[in-house]
Amino acid sequence: MMASAPFLPIVSDAIAAQRLSPSALAYFGDAVYELFIRFIFLTPPQRINAYHHQVVAHVRAESQARYMDILWPHCTAAELTIFRQGRNAAADGPKRVPAKIYRQATGFEALLGYLYLTDPQRLQDVLALLEQHIRAEVAAAESL
Repeated sequence: MMASAPFLPIVSDAIAAQRLSPSALAYFGDAVYELFIRFIFLTPPQRINAYHHQVVAHVRAESQARYMDILWPHCTAAELTIFRQGRNAAADGPKRVPAKIYRQATGFEALLGYLYLTDPQRLQDVLALLEQHIRAEVAAAESL
C-alpha cells in the first residue's frame, strides 16, 4: 500500500501553485496522476500490453470523473475551490467524452497538481483513498 512508502519525490519551493493557472495545475496533475496509476499497476509483473491497458483504463477522463465523485465528500472547502477552478477552465475536450465528464476530470487533475505543489502529505492521503478504491474495483472485476 502507498501509505508505507511514498512514491512522490520531494517537492521544491520553486513553483508557487497560487501563481499557476487552473489549466497549468491540471496539466501537471495529469502527470502526477498517471505516475500514481502506473505505480499501482507495476506489480505483479505482466506483459507491457496488459499493463498499458490497465493504466489507460484508469487514466481516462471517465475514470477520473468517477474518482472525483468518490473524493468529493473528503475534500476541504479550499480543495473544492481548486477543483471548481480547474473544471471551469477546461475546454470541451475530445469528442468521445461528454464535456461535463471532461471538465470534471480536468478539475480532478487540477486538484492533484495543486496538492502536489502545496501539501504533499494531503496528496498522499488522497491518493491512498483512491488506491483503496481502485484495488477494490480491480479485485471485484477479477472475481467475476
